[in-house]
Amino acid sequence: MRPHVNQRRTRVLELVRARGTVRVTDLARELGVSPVTLRRDIEAMAARGEIRRMHGGIGRVEPGRPAAAATGSAAGPGGGPGGGLRVGMVVPTADHYYADVVRGAREAVEARGARLTVGLTRYLTGEDRTQADRLLSTGAQGLLLTPNWETGSPGPGEGAWTAELPVPAVLVERWAPPGHPAAGLDRVASDHAHGAAGAVRHLAGLGHRRIALAGRDTPATARLRAGYEAAVTALGLEPAPPWPPAGPGGPLSEAGLFARTLEYLCGAVAAGGVTAALVHSDTDAIMLLPRLQARGVRVPEDLTVIAYDDEVAGLAGVPLSAVAPPKHEVGRRAADLLLDRLTTAGPETGLRQHVGLLPRLTIRS
Repeated sequence: MRPHVNQRRTRVLELVRARGTVRVTDLARELGVSPVTLRRDIEAMAARGEIRRMHGGIGRVEPGRPAAAATGSAAGPGGGPGGGLRVGMVVPTADHYYADVVRGAREAVEARGARLTVGLTRYLTGEDRTQADRLLSTGAQGLLLTPNWETGSPGPGEGAWTAELPVPAVLVERWAPPGHPAAGLDRVASDHAHGAAGAVRHLAGLGHRRIALAGRDTPATARLRAGYEAAVTALGLEPAPPWPPAGPGGPLSEAGLFARTLEYLCGAVAAGGVTAALVHSDTDAIMLLPRLQARGVRVPEDLTVIAYDDEVAGLAGVPLSAVAPPKHEVGRRAADLLLDRLTTAGPETGLRQHVGLLPRLTIRS
């Protein structure tokens, strides 16, 4: 039987005082608890100044060392909550989709007197963990994480390290399925399924009965398709032609992905009876417009298009209606949630939160 929380924390304190420093993974194994459970204990104990968090582990508080310096949880020079804290953020890029996410996080962090440091992964395999370790080694006391999970959630055996970090972490625009170690982390993400369903519902309200979903694969695609398919079923719409499966030649180039989308839409209109489409993303949608016209598909006369990710949709020759994920707000909410974890003292820091923010549909004539 697992020890009572107070007994467990007393044992943690005894071990760290006896050994000086202890690795979190070793301590969890010795106590017979999950890393997630132990991390919650560590958060609470560090907030009270009983231990100090270190890269990959915990250490004892040296005599005469102020508790605030050991935990990083005291107010900064301005006296505001979060003052003096250092937050690390791991994202694939700092442009395109994630530019607004990073901007929202930075504004929230700076508003509370803390400091944000960003690590970029460029979607390289394993780089998200490398960047997280680097940020921890330079003093980050909490992490905002957007790991390189191709479908937005980890595959089997992937991403368990995110639940074993020695500091609080919040997933940003990522999610983990029930039962996965990372499912117990806080997370803030755009509800892409709701965004796709809202676009389908709007198009159905205009009288369209056969609506397609087209575009390249991104971490948002699985959620987009889930929302799209649920809306088609709920509204009793006719199914569009199936999206073509990937060929045997391996991943397609950028040009190949775009050509596949163009061919699919032309065929869906000509032979599949499709009269409307949700296209991911809006940059692809803008590039498709003249090519569709060249193939005899008029927009919007033959095909009404709603774009997903409203960055430049309004600048198209034919201004496109578009669904806008709340990227800036996702970054802001995630940073606020992490800072709340870092600045809340007491035996517990509250219930974990899975926050889904709803995208907005902008209609353009």
